[in-house]
Amino acid sequence: MKITGIKTFLMQVGSRPGMPAGAGSFRGSRNWLFVKVETDEGVYGIGECSGWPRVIERAVQDLAAVLTGEDPRDIDRLWHRLYVATMGHGMTGTVGGGALTGIEMALWDIKGKVLGQPVWNLLGGRFRDTIPVYGHAKTPERARELMERGYSAVKVGFTGAVDLDLVASIRDTVGAEADVMVDAHGPSWMTAADAIAVGRELEKLDLLFYEDPVAPENLDALQRVRDAVDIPLAAGERVSTIWGIRPYVERDLVDVIQPDTGRAGGITQMRKMAAMAESHYITMAPHSGSLGPVAEFAALHVLATIPNVLMLERVEFDWSGRYDVVTPVLKAEAGALPVPDAPGLGVELVEEEIAKYPSERNVADMPTNDGAYEPGTFDECLYVQPRLRRSARLRLRRSDKA
Repeated sequence: MKITGIKTFLMQVGSRPGMPAGAGSFRGSRNWLFVKVETDEGVYGIGECSGWPRVIERAVQDLAAVLTGEDPRDIDRLWHRLYVATMGHGMTGTVGGGALTGIEMALWDIKGKVLGQPVWNLLGGRFRDTIPVYGHAKTPERARELMERGYSAVKVGFTGAVDLDLVASIRDTVGAEADVMVDAHGPSWMTAADAIAVGRELEKLDLLFYEDPVAPENLDALQRVRDAVDIPLAAGERVSTIWGIRPYVERDLVDVIQPDTGRAGGITQMRKMAAMAESHYITMAPHSGSLGPVAEFAALHVLATIPNVLMLERVEFDWSGRYDVVTPVLKAEAGALPVPDAPGLGVELVEEEIAKYPSERNVADMPTNDGAYEPGTFDECLYVQPRLRRSARLRLRRSDKA
């Protein structure tokens, strides 16, 4: 069996057919990139890439020449071949990592189909046949809806514009037994001082974890937060490969690693990350916030095979077309997703649906520079926010939470 080529399927997410890209959600910026690795025996594999999809598509097309004529079953050897190829353009960042991830994911899909086995069975078998998932809530009403549907964990996000009272309200809504997480990622990112101030207030709300409180490359700041705040920390969605996650694990900076299934480097890399984390008593909860539905299948296969899984992020209502582009559709029951049993990853693309959403752009809408920035909002357009407003942002105002 030989690889004959790679097809890419790039689509715009957030608008329906006939609408301009910016008319939907995500400020017009989200794309999904799927790949199909084809062989001379008619067997093909499906994968998904994330990081900067419009750019990654070109990287995948360049890398196709490295794989043509190779046996797709030699997954680890081909991964190293691809990794070395990306080094010709400097260190392999999230663009290279995204390209490697989608291709390697597709190679595992091929191998599973050839052997008639689900990928999890090729990785040593499974610990579990369902994976717990958590949802997102911007309002107490949404959190209540998730609980009514069987979820037992919910994440609240704030990017710069911190709303501690919202987190407290959601904690009250879901009750003491449910898990609540806070995602504080930027931009704008908080300084270490502000991340600590926010974290100390969040200590009162019994969080499962406090995610990305400072910029991902600012590991010394993360260490300061780690030392000062008594909440489990989570990070890692923006790095690729075991070398990217290594300092988070070796320096014991987090309690939870969150590799992005579309740019971590591939299924094998994610399992290696999990093993590294296991040796430090760290759990894994993969990131899915910007991903399409194919990566979710891959994540389930990985998580089924590792002992230190915490849960999987699930964004299921971000866009109404999410489940039009693949088959089958996974459905959460009692706050968990079933691990697929079909050969390979167990997912197929609906190519005619993907074609309805041609990619237009991958850069978010930016506000006009009118000189009237509001700190902690998208209008500010700063990578790091120098200082959060004290009275309005850094204290829980509810007397019962004081």
